[in-house]
Amino acid sequence: MRAVVYRGDGKIDFTNIPQPRPGPGEALLRVIACGICGTDLRILKSGHHRIPTGTSRVLGHELAGEIVEVGEGVDLAIGTGVGVAPNIGCGTCIQCVSEWPNLCADYDAFGISLDGGFAEYMLITTEAIQQGNVVVVPDHVLTQETALAEPLSCCLNGQEAVSVGVGDIVLIVGAGPIGVMHVMLARLSGARMILVSELTEARLKEAEIHGADVIINPEKDDLLTAVRDLTHDHGVDVVIVAASSRIAQEQALELVASRGRINFFGGLQRGDSMVSLDANLIHYKQLVITGTTGSNVRQYRSAINLIASKRILIEDLISGRLPLDQFDEGIRRSQSVREMRIVLEP
Repeated sequence: MRAVVYRGDGKIDFTNIPQPRPGPGEALLRVIACGICGTDLRILKSGHHRIPTGTSRVLGHELAGEIVEVGEGVDLAIGTGVGVAPNIGCGTCIQCVSEWPNLCADYDAFGISLDGGFAEYMLITTEAIQQGNVVVVPDHVLTQETALAEPLSCCLNGQEAVSVGVGDIVLIVGAGPIGVMHVMLARLSGARMILVSELTEARLKEAEIHGADVIINPEKDDLLTAVRDLTHDHGVDVVIVAASSRIAQEQALELVASRGRINFFGGLQRGDSMVSLDANLIHYKQLVITGTTGSNVRQYRSAINLIASKRILIEDLISGRLPLDQFDEGIRRSQSVREMRIVLEP
C-alpha cells in the first residue's frame, strides 16, 4: 500500500509498504481522510520522544475512514464509517481508570507510537477497540469532517478545564485552525463576547467569519489597552492561549479579571518552555491557570456529536483536500499562515 513514512531527522518518504492484516481483536481501516496537524509539523522538525531514533513511522492522527476487514471477535460491520480517537492508555494506571488515557505515562497513539493515517490502510489495535476509541459515525457526516473531530475534542478539553459558559467574556490568543475552533465552541457555550488576538490578518478574518466579536492585531493595537477599554477595566473572564508563545502566556495574567481562568492550550518549544509569571497577580486576583493536552475518549465522542448535529460547522475549516502523493504540498500549505486545515485523502 502507499504511505508517507517518517524516517527521522526530518526525512519523509512517499513509498510502498506492506498492507497490514488484522489478527484476532483487530480491524483494518481504509483511511479516507487524515488532517495534517501542528504536531505532525513538529515531529518532522524535531522528532518525538515516542518515536525512537532509527524507527520508521506512518504519521497522521486526525483520521477517519471505513472498516474493510475485521479479526475474530470484533463487532464492527464491514463498510462502517468510523472516526478513531488516537490516544490509547495502558488501561490500568490511575489516569486510565480515571478516564484520562491521554495522560497515561505509557500511552500509545496512532501516528506517533503506532502507524497512523497517512497511508491507504491502518491497523486498529485490540486495545483501541476495547477502550472505545473507534466511533461509528452517521452516514450523513462527511469523512473529512470526522477527521477533524480529534482537534475539536482537544479544544473541548481546554474549554472544559476553564469552564467556558454563558455570559463569559473570552479572549482567544491565536487564530489558526485551533483558535477558530475555540471561537466556535465558546460561541456554542454562550459566551457573551469573544475577543481574538492574532498577528496575521487573514487568520483574524477567519476568526471574525466564525464568530469572533472583536479581532485585534497586537502589532497594530495594544492588546492590554484594547481589553481594558472593551471590559471597562474589568478584564476578560477567560483567556485561552492557543499559540505557542511565552509572551502570550505571561501577558494572560494581566488580561484576565479577578477570579479569571487561563488555559495554556498551546505547548512551547522543547528547550524553550520556561516562562516568568507574576505570582502576586495569581495570588491577589485568585486566578486559575490550567494546561491541557490532547483529549479523552468521552471528549472525542462529544466532538463527533457536535459535528454530526451541525452545531459546529467544522467543514468550513478545511482549506484544502489533497491526495496522499501531494503530501509535500500539504505540509507546505499547513505551514502557511493563510491556511486553515489541510486534509489528505489517501
